[in-house]
Amino acid sequence: MIAEPKAASSLPSHRENAVHDETVPESAVQNSSCVRSGNLKTPREKRRVRKRSENIRRNSSSSRRVSRLQNGDVVEAVTLFEVVSMGKQAMQSVVDDWVEAYKQDRNVALLDLINFFIQCSGCQGMVTAEMFQSVHKKDVMRKMTETFDEESGLQYKKFMAYPWILTVTWPVDMDNEDYPLIRTGPYWKKFKANFCEFIAVLVQQCQCSILYDSYLMDTIISLLTGLADSMVRAFRHTSTLAAMKLLTAVVSVHLNLDVNKHNVQRLYEVKKKRMSSKRTNYRLDQLERKRKEYEHKLLEIRNMMNAIFKGTFLKRYRDVSPEIRATCIEEIGSWIKTYPDTFLNDSYLKYIGWMLYDKQAEVRLKCLLGLQGIYSRKELVSRMDLFTSRFKDRIVSMPLDKDHEVAVQAMKLLMLMSQNCEDVLSAEDCGTLHQLVYATHRPLAVAAGEFLYRRLLCHEGAEVQPKGGGKFGASTDQLKRLICFFLESELHKHVAYLVDSLWDWAGKLLKDWELMTTLLLKNAEEDGEALSDAHESVLIEIILATVREAAEGHPPVGRGAAKKILSVKEKKIQLEDCTKITERFIVVLPQLLAKYSTDAQKVANLLQIPQYYDLDVYSTRHLEKHLDALLREVKDIVTKHSDMSVLEASSRTYYVLCSEEIAIYSQVDHARTQLIDELMGQLNQLLDSFWQKEEGFCTDAGEISRMHSALRRAAAFHNAHDLTKWNLYDKTLRLLVFEVEHGNLPILMILPALQCTYFSLLWQLAAVSENSPKTLFALRKELRRFSQICMCFLHHKEKDVREKAFMILCDWLLILSHQDSNNNEEAVGLLDYLPSTSLQEKLLFFIQEHVFMEEEEEGKDLTEEEERKDESCKLDDLYNKRNLLAAYCKLIVCNVVEMTAAAEIYKYYVKTYNDFGDIIKETLNKTRQNNKIQSAKTLILCLQQLFQTHAESQDSSSSVDFSSASFINMKELARRLSLTFGWDQLKSRESVAMIHKEGIEFAFQGATGLDGKSLPPNLSFLLIISEFSNKLLKPDKRLVYTYLQRYIAEPLPGGGEEWQPLVWYRNSLLASEDEESSVLCGSGECTSKMSAFKRKLSNGSFPETSQTEAASKAPDLQGASQLASAAGKSRKRLKSQEMHLQEHLPFPCPGGLRRRYCKDEIKTEAVSEEGPSEDTAEDVDVVGAEQDV
Repeated sequence: MIAEPKAASSLPSHRENAVHDETVPESAVQNSSCVRSGNLKTPREKRRVRKRSENIRRNSSSSRRVSRLQNGDVVEAVTLFEVVSMGKQAMQSVVDDWVEAYKQDRNVALLDLINFFIQCSGCQGMVTAEMFQSVHKKDVMRKMTETFDEESGLQYKKFMAYPWILTVTWPVDMDNEDYPLIRTGPYWKKFKANFCEFIAVLVQQCQCSILYDSYLMDTIISLLTGLADSMVRAFRHTSTLAAMKLLTAVVSVHLNLDVNKHNVQRLYEVKKKRMSSKRTNYRLDQLERKRKEYEHKLLEIRNMMNAIFKGTFLKRYRDVSPEIRATCIEEIGSWIKTYPDTFLNDSYLKYIGWMLYDKQAEVRLKCLLGLQGIYSRKELVSRMDLFTSRFKDRIVSMPLDKDHEVAVQAMKLLMLMSQNCEDVLSAEDCGTLHQLVYATHRPLAVAAGEFLYRRLLCHEGAEVQPKGGGKFGASTDQLKRLICFFLESELHKHVAYLVDSLWDWAGKLLKDWELMTTLLLKNAEEDGEALSDAHESVLIEIILATVREAAEGHPPVGRGAAKKILSVKEKKIQLEDCTKITERFIVVLPQLLAKYSTDAQKVANLLQIPQYYDLDVYSTRHLEKHLDALLREVKDIVTKHSDMSVLEASSRTYYVLCSEEIAIYSQVDHARTQLIDELMGQLNQLLDSFWQKEEGFCTDAGEISRMHSALRRAAAFHNAHDLTKWNLYDKTLRLLVFEVEHGNLPILMILPALQCTYFSLLWQLAAVSENSPKTLFALRKELRRFSQICMCFLHHKEKDVREKAFMILCDWLLILSHQDSNNNEEAVGLLDYLPSTSLQEKLLFFIQEHVFMEEEEEGKDLTEEEERKDESCKLDDLYNKRNLLAAYCKLIVCNVVEMTAAAEIYKYYVKTYNDFGDIIKETLNKTRQNNKIQSAKTLILCLQQLFQTHAESQDSSSSVDFSSASFINMKELARRLSLTFGWDQLKSRESVAMIHKEGIEFAFQGATGLDGKSLPPNLSFLLIISEFSNKLLKPDKRLVYTYLQRYIAEPLPGGGEEWQPLVWYRNSLLASEDEESSVLCGSGECTSKMSAFKRKLSNGSFPETSQTEAASKAPDLQGASQLASAAGKSRKRLKSQEMHLQEHLPFPCPGGLRRRYCKDEIKTEAVSEEGPSEDTAEDVDVVGAEQDV
């Protein structure tokens, strides 16, 4: 609490209260530093009352004193606020102490409680109380006000807390955004819990005694209602929370009383039946009196509930502050669940329904949580029909809410509604909700998975075993329904997401690999209910997804930020699942591969399962015969298929099984070597036949197809296995050289040959540490040779060859420039390769021609099927272009090519934003992280090149056309590039300053004469860089302006439009300063008033001022006080900015400018950054008004 003013009685509120006749009793006056009486006449009386009240407080709080350390000294907590906030003592004992003090002197105890609520609001002021005994009630109510006193610099709120009139006074600069309830950290979180607990325990301990004395609750309710109407958010929030918790506690008391009343009534009826009608019974009279007592208490409790609900809830449930709205909605949900007989009706439910449309996620979340508690109880759902019909559509739409937590809770609420409300959700609603199992946000997908499981997979029909279901019965039916659901959803590439969504609910079904493999191995002849081909494909995908989920233990890619850390229990389950997978599929996988050996898609999925095996099971369980069967089937598949996905999966399988640490290595290595020998033999035979043809060229389509298949098999295995000893490099290189020289090879041979050659060199490069210097020189020669071949292929007539060569060349350059040869510096020096200038130009030209150049579309009338195919081709083409651009941007980010090459990429940022905007933006961010200054120079180079192109296209005799499309596009590009710097101006300070420096130099480049009066040819460029002015800090704007002054003369020559770009650019640098100077000029009178106020404050005197004068002078004084206080607060920060100004910027800072900046900038910062509180103004305008939500 702050010290009370020396002449507090001179405040307007005190003079107004002087009309009352009675004074507060001496026993009702609290410690003068907290609550003080307004009508005590003499200093002697004040000292006497203060002394007595301090003794009373000391005695009443002695049992709840708690020691704490403050600056090394032990300080005793003697106020309720201190005891509750420290939380060192049981809340019940604290309340008992206060109740005892209340019974001794209720006025002192109540004033202590009033002060507790004021302090909990974070108010550092004081409370003045006086008894309300005047008959002039209307006059008193007219004077209930909240205003600002100009002369004292204090703000006060005067309101009724019957039987007192309270005046709360606090400093005008009370921080509206910093009070206990919104402070962060465990201490303040515990304080909030203690605060709520105190109110609940207070009502609980008082329910048998003083709760019904028509004094305690009237005062508390009046106090909280008065504070809840305040314009200060801290008061409103604290009092609303207290009032809502108070009503919650009172509802519990009402419920207990209602139960006790019914028990007494039943006991009364039983006693009455047992006794004769002629006799009177003392016990019956006692029960009747008890019943009437309960009825009287219930009536009082209901009056309290109505007073709190109408006085606080109805005014604050639509408060401007979302925290207050959320508090109200949270508590009304609690009331409905606790006492549905009173609150479960549409007159209360409508508030929750209305707030489902609130703009703040926090409020919507509280609504959903409250509704979950209601819909989870079947006995309450029958009374929700009207609410459900009115707000069902809104709830169904909320799983698509932008806030993830709201969406999850809405999904859970809909599941409860589906379970407990019959036919509340239509088939269309359920179909929409089912699709959320494919959502990327995992909690939402899991909630949707539970909804899908309970609605589709776990309904009543699942308990009945279908005819012919065998031992699997209902599980088979569930699995078939799941497959049908996936096929109907038409999202055929998202099985992993579906499985992950259902994993927590249908784990038993999804881990039943015995059931799944049995269904796959069934024959239609044996069982008429065998799966169709589409169902089998989906089931195999489900098997693969479940195996991966069980073995890896984390969600699929794209769902979840990172791999979660498994607990000991989860790791144990994971190991058990891996063992179960291995034991089952070691036996059945060869059979499945044999059955589906001709289906490329199914085989490619099945071949991915062995990578999740526990390979030690082969040797520990003596299952080598099944390994032989698997290797035979894989070999057969390799010889049958030429599809790349199948070949890569087969190669991956051999790689996984050929681990040198396991016992089966020799067996698998032998099989692998045997297979590769056969493949290389077939390839050599085909190549020999090819070279023996006349002119080295074959036209036989069958031979080309066989050559293509052989080369693809070699490329697939060379990707995962070192085939250097088979000398594949020389054979494929000869094909590439032949194509470079003659250009007659079919594309089906060029692409796999190029891939094989690339893999061969990578394997040689990986083993570079083992090579001698002579071998390194030979390898270096081959690297340069292969790079030349790829450069030649950049101009190949076939598009696929050009793109493949470009991708390989980009990856190749990246590898060579960032290689690590096991600390072999000699090898790194010999093999290091950076692209030449000509190569960089070719790569950039390729990107411009193949990525950014638009292809002309021919207008043709296409059928629906042709349009679908055309759209698919366009998507594939866009995918390839994105890969090409990403590969090239990777070279820029990794400093393989010059960063200035990115200038050509940035030119297309706006034009191609929908297709490539994310790639270009990420490139810009990464280069900025690498080198801020060079990145800024690249960005300004991009704009300079565009400007020069625009200027060349214009007529040399005319000025630049600002309304032309190209100039407008340039300004839009500059604006969008400026947005990439974000909101942190300090972080981007050097980059933005460099952009302005380079831009100014370019704008005045080529100006003739030394007087600065000739028109520079590039002056219009200042309009472009003006888009970056808002990213400059205020002191930096002054430096840029000073730098600009070097190139211009004052005054400007002429007044023609040709100098307008300079005027506009200069205005963009000085706009904020002009506004601030006008504000400062307008506030001169306020500043003088503030100076006078400070002198009066230092003298300790507060002149009397009428309420009307205070209200009229309040705005000016408030602005001045905030200006002065802000100037003081920002002085240190500005000083530190000034010290580092020259260190980080590319501009020299003249001494005169630096001194002027130090003098003026404080005022500037004060107005712009520490001005009137936005939230306070917002509260004044909106509080108490009806707000559309």
